[in-house]
Amino acid sequence: MAVHPIEERYGTQEMRAVWSEKYRFSCIVKAEVALAKAEARHGMIPAAAAVEISEKAHEASLERAKEIELEISHDMMAIVKSITEVSGESGRWVHYGATSNDILDTATGLQLGQALNLMDEKLRRLLGVLLKRADENKTLVCIGRTHGQHGVPTTYGLRFAIWASEVSRHIERLEQMRPRVVVGQMTGAVGTQAALGPKGLEVQASMMEFLGMSSVDVSNQVISRDRYAEFFMFCAGVATTLDKIGVEIRSLQRTEIGEVEEAFGAKQVGSSTMPHKRNPIKSEQVCGLARIIRSAVEPALQNNTLWDERDLTNSSCERVIFPESSILTDHCLRLMTVVLEGLVINKPAIRRNLAFLHGINMAESVMIELTRKGMSRQDSHERIRTASMKALAEGKPLAEILGADPEIVRYCSKAEIDALLAPDAYIGTAVLQVERLKEKLSPLCV
Repeated sequence: MAVHPIEERYGTQEMRAVWSEKYRFSCIVKAEVALAKAEARHGMIPAAAAVEISEKAHEASLERAKEIELEISHDMMAIVKSITEVSGESGRWVHYGATSNDILDTATGLQLGQALNLMDEKLRRLLGVLLKRADENKTLVCIGRTHGQHGVPTTYGLRFAIWASEVSRHIERLEQMRPRVVVGQMTGAVGTQAALGPKGLEVQASMMEFLGMSSVDVSNQVISRDRYAEFFMFCAGVATTLDKIGVEIRSLQRTEIGEVEEAFGAKQVGSSTMPHKRNPIKSEQVCGLARIIRSAVEPALQNNTLWDERDLTNSSCERVIFPESSILTDHCLRLMTVVLEGLVINKPAIRRNLAFLHGINMAESVMIELTRKGMSRQDSHERIRTASMKALAEGKPLAEILGADPEIVRYCSKAEIDALLAPDAYIGTAVLQVERLKEKLSPLCV
Protein backbone atom coordinates (compact mmCIF):
# COMPACT_ATOMS: atom_id res chain seq x y z
CA MET A 1 0.00 0.00 0.00
CA ALA A 2 1.30 3.45 -0.89
CA VAL A 3 2.39 5.56 2.08
CA HIS A 4 3.50 8.77 0.34
CA PRO A 5 1.54 10.49 -2.49
CA ILE A 6 4.76 10.45 -4.54
CA GLU A 7 4.27 6.70 -4.84
CA GLU A 8 0.91 6.94 -6.61
CA ARG A 9 -0.21 10.53 -7.19
CA TYR A 10 2.64 12.95 -7.86
CA GLY A 11 5.78 12.71 -9.93
CA THR A 12 6.97 11.48 -13.28
CA GLN A 13 8.13 7.92 -13.77
CA GLU A 14 11.58 9.02 -14.92
CA MET A 15 12.29 11.21 -11.88
CA ARG A 16 10.96 8.63 -9.44
CA ALA A 17 13.36 6.15 -11.07
CA VAL A 18 16.34 8.44 -10.36
CA TRP A 19 15.66 8.27 -6.62
CA SER A 20 14.64 4.63 -6.49
CA GLU A 21 16.60 2.11 -4.42
CA LYS A 22 17.49 0.28 -7.59
CA TYR A 23 19.03 3.29 -9.34
CA ARG A 24 20.90 4.43 -6.23
CA PHE A 25 22.31 0.93 -5.83
CA SER A 26 23.51 1.04 -9.45
CA CYS A 27 25.17 4.43 -8.85
CA ILE A 28 26.99 3.04 -5.82
CA VAL A 29 28.20 0.06 -7.87
CA LYS A 30 29.40 2.44 -10.61
CA ALA A 31 31.33 4.45 -8.04
CA GLU A 32 33.00 1.32 -6.64
CA VAL A 33 33.96 0.18 -10.15
CA ALA A 34 35.34 3.63 -10.99
CA LEU A 35 37.41 3.57 -7.80
CA ALA A 36 38.92 0.18 -8.67
CA LYS A 37 39.75 1.35 -12.20
CA ALA A 38 41.33 4.55 -10.88
CA GLU A 39 43.43 2.68 -8.35
CA ALA A 40 44.59 0.25 -11.03
CA ARG A 41 45.53 3.14 -13.31
CA HIS A 42 47.81 4.50 -10.59
CA GLY A 43 49.30 1.15 -9.57
CA MET A 44 47.53 0.80 -6.25
CA ILE A 45 45.73 -2.46 -7.07
CA PRO A 46 46.41 -5.07 -9.79
CA ALA A 47 45.07 -4.15 -13.20
CA ALA A 48 43.49 -7.60 -13.51
CA ALA A 49 41.58 -7.02 -10.29
CA ALA A 50 40.07 -3.81 -11.63
CA VAL A 51 39.04 -5.61 -14.80
CA GLU A 52 37.37 -8.41 -12.88
CA ILE A 53 35.58 -6.01 -10.53
CA SER A 54 34.43 -3.97 -13.52
CA GLU A 55 33.07 -7.04 -15.28
CA LYS A 56 31.38 -8.69 -12.31
CA ALA A 57 30.32 -5.91 -9.93
CA HIS A 58 27.06 -5.33 -11.78
CA GLU A 59 26.01 -8.88 -10.95
CA ALA A 60 25.63 -7.75 -7.34
CA SER A 61 21.98 -7.38 -6.34
CA LEU A 62 20.10 -4.98 -4.14
CA GLU A 63 18.22 -7.90 -2.63
CA ARG A 64 21.44 -9.59 -1.48
CA ALA A 65 22.73 -6.31 -0.07
CA LYS A 66 19.55 -5.96 1.98
CA GLU A 67 19.98 -9.48 3.35
CA ILE A 68 23.49 -8.62 4.49
CA GLU A 69 22.34 -5.31 5.98
CA LEU A 70 19.89 -7.18 8.21
CA GLU A 71 22.88 -9.02 9.64
CA ILE A 72 25.40 -6.18 10.01
CA SER A 73 23.20 -3.03 10.29
CA HIS A 74 25.36 -0.99 7.90
CA ASP A 75 23.88 -0.25 4.49
CA MET A 76 27.10 0.76 2.71
CA MET A 77 29.17 -2.11 4.02
CA ALA A 78 26.39 -4.48 3.01
CA ILE A 79 26.70 -3.27 -0.58
CA VAL A 80 30.48 -3.62 -0.44
CA LYS A 81 30.09 -7.20 0.73
CA SER A 82 27.55 -7.96 -2.01
CA ILE A 83 29.95 -6.66 -4.66
CA THR A 84 32.82 -8.55 -3.06
CA GLU A 85 30.87 -11.81 -3.24
CA VAL A 86 30.47 -11.61 -7.03
CA SER A 87 33.97 -10.32 -7.80
CA GLY A 88 35.90 -13.53 -7.19
CA GLU A 89 39.43 -13.23 -5.81
CA SER A 90 39.51 -9.59 -6.88
CA GLY A 91 36.77 -8.85 -4.36
CA ARG A 92 39.45 -8.25 -1.74
CA TRP A 93 40.18 -4.91 -3.46
CA VAL A 94 36.61 -3.62 -3.50
CA HIS A 95 36.28 -0.33 -1.53
CA TYR A 96 40.04 -0.20 -0.99
CA GLY A 97 41.07 3.04 0.73
CA ALA A 98 37.51 4.38 0.76
CA THR A 99 35.10 5.37 3.49
CA SER A 100 31.35 5.05 3.09
CA ASN A 101 30.64 8.62 2.09
CA ASP A 102 33.31 8.62 -0.61
CA ILE A 103 30.98 6.25 -2.41
CA LEU A 104 27.62 7.44 -1.09
CA ASP A 105 28.18 11.14 -1.81
CA THR A 106 29.65 10.34 -5.21
CA ALA A 107 26.55 8.25 -5.96
CA THR A 108 24.41 11.21 -4.89
CA GLY A 109 26.32 13.34 -7.37
CA LEU A 110 25.41 10.89 -10.13
CA GLN A 111 21.76 11.01 -9.11
CA LEU A 112 21.76 14.80 -8.96
CA GLY A 113 23.27 14.98 -12.41
CA GLN A 114 20.44 12.89 -13.82
CA ALA A 115 17.81 14.83 -11.85
CA LEU A 116 19.14 18.11 -13.22
CA ASN A 117 19.07 16.71 -16.75
CA LEU A 118 15.37 15.94 -16.37
CA MET A 119 14.60 19.33 -14.86
CA ASP A 120 16.62 21.11 -17.53
CA GLU A 121 14.61 19.44 -20.27
CA LYS A 122 11.31 20.34 -18.62
CA LEU A 123 12.37 23.94 -17.99
CA ARG A 124 13.27 24.33 -21.65
CA ARG A 125 9.96 22.83 -22.73
CA LEU A 126 8.11 25.18 -20.39
CA LEU A 127 10.08 28.11 -21.78
CA GLY A 128 9.03 27.15 -25.29
CA VAL A 129 5.36 27.06 -24.31
CA LEU A 130 5.60 30.45 -22.62
CA LEU A 131 7.33 32.06 -25.60
CA LYS A 132 4.69 30.61 -27.93
CA ARG A 133 1.86 31.96 -25.79
CA ALA A 134 3.64 35.31 -25.50
CA ASP A 135 3.98 35.60 -29.27
CA GLU A 136 0.40 34.54 -29.89
CA ASN A 137 -0.92 37.16 -27.48
CA LYS A 138 1.59 39.98 -27.88
CA THR A 139 -1.10 42.40 -29.10
CA LEU A 140 -3.88 41.16 -26.80
CA VAL A 141 -4.48 44.23 -24.62
CA CYS A 142 -5.81 43.65 -21.12
CA ILE A 143 -6.19 45.54 -17.91
CA GLY A 144 -3.09 45.73 -15.73
CA ARG A 145 -3.55 45.46 -11.99
CA THR A 146 -1.49 46.77 -9.11
CA HIS A 147 -2.51 46.17 -5.48
CA GLY A 148 -5.41 44.18 -6.92
CA GLN A 149 -6.82 47.35 -8.50
CA HIS A 150 -7.16 48.30 -12.16
CA GLY A 151 -4.18 50.19 -13.53
CA VAL A 152 -3.15 51.09 -17.06
CA PRO A 153 -3.32 48.46 -19.80
CA THR A 154 -0.77 45.75 -20.44
CA THR A 155 -0.83 42.75 -22.78
CA TYR A 156 -1.16 39.06 -22.22
CA GLY A 157 1.92 38.65 -24.36
CA LEU A 158 3.95 40.67 -21.87
CA ARG A 159 2.62 38.60 -18.98
CA PHE A 160 3.69 35.36 -20.63
CA ALA A 161 7.03 36.95 -21.58
CA ILE A 162 7.76 37.96 -17.98
CA TRP A 163 7.22 34.37 -16.87
CA ALA A 164 9.38 33.14 -19.76
CA SER A 165 12.20 35.46 -18.74
CA GLU A 166 12.05 34.13 -15.18
CA VAL A 167 12.15 30.53 -16.38
CA SER A 168 15.17 31.34 -18.56
CA ARG A 169 17.03 32.51 -15.47
CA HIS A 170 16.35 29.17 -13.80
CA ILE A 171 17.90 27.45 -16.83
CA GLU A 172 20.91 29.72 -16.41
CA ARG A 173 21.10 28.98 -12.69
CA LEU A 174 20.93 25.26 -13.35
CA GLU A 175 23.88 25.37 -15.73
CA GLN A 176 25.90 27.55 -13.36
CA MET A 177 25.08 25.31 -10.41
CA ARG A 178 25.75 21.98 -12.11
CA PRO A 179 29.58 21.91 -11.64
CA ARG A 180 29.18 22.86 -7.98
CA VAL A 181 26.51 20.25 -7.25
CA VAL A 182 27.36 17.29 -9.49
CA VAL A 183 30.62 16.34 -7.79
CA GLY A 184 32.20 13.32 -6.16
CA GLN A 185 34.98 12.68 -3.69
CA MET A 186 37.55 10.08 -2.69
CA THR A 187 39.10 11.58 0.41
CA GLY A 188 38.90 8.94 3.12
CA ALA A 189 37.89 8.95 6.76
CA VAL A 190 38.49 12.63 7.55
CA GLY A 191 39.47 14.06 4.19
CA THR A 192 43.24 13.58 4.28
CA GLN A 193 43.36 10.67 1.79
CA ALA A 194 45.78 8.98 4.21
CA ALA A 195 44.62 5.49 3.17
CA LEU A 196 45.46 6.26 -0.47
CA GLY A 197 48.93 7.65 0.17
CA PRO A 198 50.67 10.19 -2.07
CA LYS A 199 48.57 9.31 -5.13
CA GLY A 200 45.29 10.17 -3.48
CA LEU A 201 44.56 13.25 -5.58
CA GLU A 202 45.37 11.41 -8.79
CA VAL A 203 43.11 8.50 -7.81
CA GLN A 204 40.26 10.88 -7.01
CA ALA A 205 40.65 12.72 -10.32
CA SER A 206 40.73 9.49 -12.31
CA MET A 207 37.75 8.05 -10.46
CA MET A 208 35.64 11.11 -11.31
CA GLU A 209 36.91 11.06 -14.88
CA PHE A 210 35.54 7.53 -15.25
CA LEU A 211 32.22 8.72 -13.82
CA GLY A 212 32.04 11.86 -15.95
CA MET A 213 31.85 14.30 -13.06
CA SER A 214 34.00 16.78 -11.17
CA SER A 215 35.98 16.25 -7.98
CA VAL A 216 35.75 18.27 -4.81
CA ASP A 217 38.73 20.52 -4.18
CA VAL A 218 38.81 19.57 -0.49
CA SER A 219 36.47 17.82 1.92
CA ASN A 220 36.33 16.09 5.26
CA GLN A 221 34.56 12.74 5.46
CA VAL A 222 31.61 14.13 3.51
CA ILE A 223 31.07 16.58 0.69
CA SER A 224 30.22 19.99 2.14
CA ARG A 225 26.46 20.36 2.15
CA ASP A 226 26.47 23.96 0.96
CA ARG A 227 26.57 22.37 -2.50
CA TYR A 228 23.40 20.43 -1.86
CA ALA A 229 21.72 23.38 -0.15
CA GLU A 230 22.14 25.26 -3.42
CA PHE A 231 20.26 22.49 -5.20
CA PHE A 232 17.35 22.71 -2.76
CA MET A 233 17.24 26.50 -3.05
CA PHE A 234 17.17 26.06 -6.82
CA CYS A 235 14.20 23.71 -6.52
CA ALA A 236 12.50 26.20 -4.21
CA GLY A 237 13.12 29.00 -6.73
CA VAL A 238 11.67 27.01 -9.60
CA ALA A 239 8.68 26.00 -7.49
CA THR A 240 8.09 29.62 -6.50
CA THR A 241 8.03 30.74 -10.13
CA LEU A 242 5.47 28.03 -10.87
CA ASP A 243 3.55 29.06 -7.76
CA LYS A 244 3.57 32.66 -9.02
CA ILE A 245 2.13 31.59 -12.37
CA GLY A 246 -0.44 29.39 -10.67
CA VAL A 247 -1.59 32.17 -8.36
CA GLU A 248 -2.11 34.49 -11.34
CA ILE A 249 -4.06 31.87 -13.28
CA ARG A 250 -6.24 31.16 -10.26
CA SER A 251 -6.89 34.86 -9.75
CA LEU A 252 -7.73 35.48 -13.40
CA GLN A 253 -10.06 32.46 -13.40
CA ARG A 254 -12.24 33.93 -10.65
CA THR A 255 -15.85 34.06 -11.82
CA GLU A 256 -16.02 37.85 -11.64
CA ILE A 257 -12.78 38.21 -13.67
CA GLY A 258 -12.96 35.18 -15.95
CA GLU A 259 -10.14 36.13 -18.31
CA VAL A 260 -8.45 32.72 -18.41
CA GLU A 261 -9.41 29.17 -17.57
CA GLU A 262 -7.62 25.88 -17.18
CA ALA A 263 -8.65 23.42 -19.88
CA PHE A 264 -11.60 21.39 -18.61
CA GLY A 265 -12.32 17.90 -19.88
CA ALA A 266 -15.71 16.97 -21.36
CA LYS A 267 -16.35 14.52 -18.51
CA GLN A 268 -14.32 16.30 -15.82
CA VAL A 269 -16.08 16.90 -12.50
CA GLY A 270 -15.45 20.17 -10.67
CA SER A 271 -17.32 19.50 -7.43
CA SER A 272 -19.07 16.59 -5.75
CA THR A 273 -21.99 18.84 -4.81
CA MET A 274 -21.90 21.82 -7.20
CA PRO A 275 -22.22 20.42 -10.73
CA HIS A 276 -21.45 23.77 -12.37
CA LYS A 277 -17.95 24.16 -10.94
CA ARG A 278 -14.84 24.40 -13.17
CA ASN A 279 -11.99 24.77 -10.72
CA PRO A 280 -8.29 25.56 -11.43
CA ILE A 281 -7.21 22.41 -9.62
CA LYS A 282 -3.91 21.90 -11.45
CA SER A 283 -2.69 25.38 -10.60
CA GLU A 284 -3.85 24.89 -7.03
CA GLN A 285 -1.92 21.64 -6.85
CA VAL A 286 1.26 23.38 -8.03
CA CYS A 287 0.78 26.17 -5.48
CA GLY A 288 0.28 23.65 -2.69
CA LEU A 289 3.25 21.47 -3.58
CA ALA A 290 5.48 24.55 -3.86
CA ARG A 291 5.09 24.94 -0.11
CA ILE A 292 6.51 21.46 0.46
CA ILE A 293 9.41 22.07 -1.93
CA ARG A 294 10.35 25.33 -0.20
CA SER A 295 10.17 23.65 3.18
CA ALA A 296 13.26 21.56 2.32
CA VAL A 297 15.53 24.61 2.22
CA GLU A 298 15.83 24.97 5.99
CA PRO A 299 16.88 21.35 6.71
CA ALA A 300 19.21 21.46 3.68
CA LEU A 301 20.99 24.48 5.14
CA GLN A 302 21.17 22.84 8.57
CA ASN A 303 22.73 19.75 6.98
CA ASN A 304 25.84 21.82 6.33
CA THR A 305 26.42 22.44 10.05
CA LEU A 306 27.79 19.01 10.95
CA TRP A 307 30.09 18.32 13.89
CA ASP A 308 33.83 18.35 13.22
CA GLU A 309 34.73 16.10 10.24
CA ARG A 310 31.13 14.84 10.09
CA ASP A 311 28.20 13.43 12.00
CA LEU A 312 25.16 11.50 10.81
CA THR A 313 22.38 14.07 11.27
CA ASN A 314 22.29 14.90 7.56
CA SER A 315 21.81 11.30 6.40
CA SER A 316 18.26 10.51 7.52
CA CYS A 317 17.12 13.97 6.50
CA GLU A 318 18.59 13.70 3.01
CA ARG A 319 16.92 10.34 2.43
CA VAL A 320 13.63 12.27 2.60
CA ILE A 321 14.33 15.67 1.06
CA PHE A 322 16.38 14.63 -1.99
CA PRO A 323 13.70 12.45 -3.57
CA GLU A 324 10.81 14.55 -2.32
CA SER A 325 12.09 17.90 -3.62
CA SER A 326 13.34 16.48 -6.90
CA ILE A 327 10.20 14.52 -7.67
CA LEU A 328 7.80 17.29 -6.70
CA THR A 329 9.71 19.99 -8.57
CA ASP A 330 9.82 17.83 -11.68
CA HIS A 331 6.10 17.05 -11.28
CA CYS A 332 5.17 20.73 -10.95
CA LEU A 333 7.20 21.63 -14.03
CA ARG A 334 5.35 19.03 -16.08
CA LEU A 335 1.96 19.99 -14.67
CA MET A 336 2.33 23.74 -15.20
CA THR A 337 3.48 23.14 -18.76
CA VAL A 338 0.27 21.19 -19.36
CA VAL A 339 -1.78 24.02 -17.82
CA LEU A 340 -0.17 26.69 -19.96
CA GLU A 341 -0.42 24.66 -23.15
CA GLY A 342 -4.15 24.24 -22.67
CA LEU A 343 -4.92 27.58 -21.04
CA VAL A 344 -8.15 29.05 -22.44
CA ILE A 345 -8.14 32.82 -22.95
CA ASN A 346 -11.52 34.55 -22.78
CA LYS A 347 -11.20 37.62 -25.01
CA PRO A 348 -14.73 38.97 -24.41
CA ALA A 349 -14.08 38.98 -20.65
CA ILE A 350 -10.75 40.69 -21.22
CA ARG A 351 -12.47 43.50 -23.20
CA ARG A 352 -15.20 43.76 -20.60
CA ASN A 353 -12.70 44.19 -17.79
CA LEU A 354 -10.63 46.60 -19.82
CA ALA A 355 -13.64 48.92 -20.10
CA PHE A 356 -14.89 48.31 -16.56
CA LEU A 357 -13.89 51.76 -15.21
CA HIS A 358 -15.05 53.66 -18.29
CA GLY A 359 -11.64 55.16 -18.92
CA ILE A 360 -10.76 56.10 -15.36
CA ASN A 361 -7.82 53.70 -15.35
CA MET A 362 -6.42 55.65 -18.35
CA ALA A 363 -5.92 58.80 -16.29
CA GLU A 364 -2.14 58.54 -16.56
CA SER A 365 -2.30 58.86 -20.35
CA VAL A 366 -4.10 62.21 -20.10
CA MET A 367 -1.78 63.45 -17.36
CA ILE A 368 1.29 62.70 -19.48
CA GLU A 369 -0.19 64.49 -22.50
CA LEU A 370 -1.21 67.57 -20.48
CA THR A 371 2.31 67.83 -19.13
CA ARG A 372 3.77 67.42 -22.60
CA LYS A 373 1.60 70.27 -23.84
CA GLY A 374 2.67 72.70 -21.14
CA MET A 375 0.80 72.08 -17.89
CA SER A 376 2.93 71.46 -14.79
CA ARG A 377 3.27 67.76 -14.14
CA GLN A 378 2.15 68.18 -10.52
CA ASP A 379 -0.81 70.39 -11.53
CA SER A 380 -1.89 67.92 -14.20
CA HIS A 381 -1.62 65.03 -11.72
CA GLU A 382 -3.82 66.79 -9.17
CA ARG A 383 -6.36 67.92 -11.75
CA ILE A 384 -6.65 64.42 -13.25
CA ARG A 385 -6.74 62.82 -9.79
CA THR A 386 -9.61 65.08 -8.74
CA ALA A 387 -11.48 64.36 -11.96
CA SER A 388 -10.95 60.61 -11.53
CA MET A 389 -12.29 60.63 -7.97
CA LYS A 390 -15.34 62.58 -9.17
CA ALA A 391 -15.91 60.13 -12.02
CA LEU A 392 -15.74 57.21 -9.58
CA ALA A 393 -18.04 58.87 -7.06
CA GLU A 394 -20.63 59.83 -9.66
CA GLY A 395 -20.30 56.71 -11.80
CA LYS A 396 -19.56 58.73 -14.94
CA PRO A 397 -17.04 58.16 -17.72
CA LEU A 398 -13.78 60.01 -17.16
CA ALA A 399 -14.05 61.59 -20.62
CA GLU A 400 -17.24 63.35 -19.56
CA ILE A 401 -15.66 64.84 -16.43
CA LEU A 402 -12.49 65.89 -18.23
CA GLY A 403 -14.42 67.40 -21.13
CA ALA A 404 -16.26 69.67 -18.70
CA ASP A 405 -13.03 71.13 -17.28
CA PRO A 406 -12.10 74.27 -19.25
CA GLU A 407 -8.48 74.17 -18.10
CA ILE A 408 -8.02 70.64 -19.40
CA VAL A 409 -9.84 71.36 -22.65
CA ARG A 410 -7.55 74.33 -23.14
CA TYR A 411 -4.67 71.87 -23.59
CA CYS A 412 -6.49 68.85 -25.03
CA SER A 413 -9.65 68.82 -27.13
CA LYS A 414 -12.47 66.42 -26.34
CA ALA A 415 -11.51 64.36 -29.38
CA GLU A 416 -7.93 64.17 -28.13
CA ILE A 417 -9.17 63.16 -24.68
CA ASP A 418 -11.22 60.34 -26.20
CA ALA A 419 -8.14 59.14 -28.09
CA LEU A 420 -5.99 59.32 -24.96
CA LEU A 421 -8.49 57.17 -23.07
CA ALA A 422 -8.38 54.39 -25.68
CA PRO A 423 -6.54 51.48 -23.97
CA ASP A 424 -5.25 49.82 -27.16
CA ALA A 425 -3.12 52.88 -27.93
CA TYR A 426 -1.40 52.89 -24.54
CA ILE A 427 0.75 49.77 -24.36
CA GLY A 428 4.12 51.39 -25.03
CA THR A 429 6.81 48.96 -26.17
CA ALA A 430 5.02 45.83 -24.91
CA VAL A 431 4.92 44.19 -28.33
CA LEU A 432 8.55 45.02 -29.06
CA GLN A 433 9.63 43.63 -25.68
CA VAL A 434 7.92 40.33 -26.42
CA GLU A 435 9.47 40.09 -29.87
CA ARG A 436 12.96 40.86 -28.55
CA LEU A 437 12.63 38.31 -25.75
CA LYS A 438 11.43 35.61 -28.12
CA GLU A 439 14.42 36.18 -30.39
CA LYS A 440 16.79 36.08 -27.42
CA LEU A 441 15.40 33.01 -25.66
CA SER A 442 14.17 30.79 -28.50
CA PRO A 443 17.58 29.04 -28.82
CA LEU A 444 17.18 27.78 -25.23
CA CYS A 445 13.99 25.85 -25.98
CA VAL A 446 13.69 22.15 -26.77
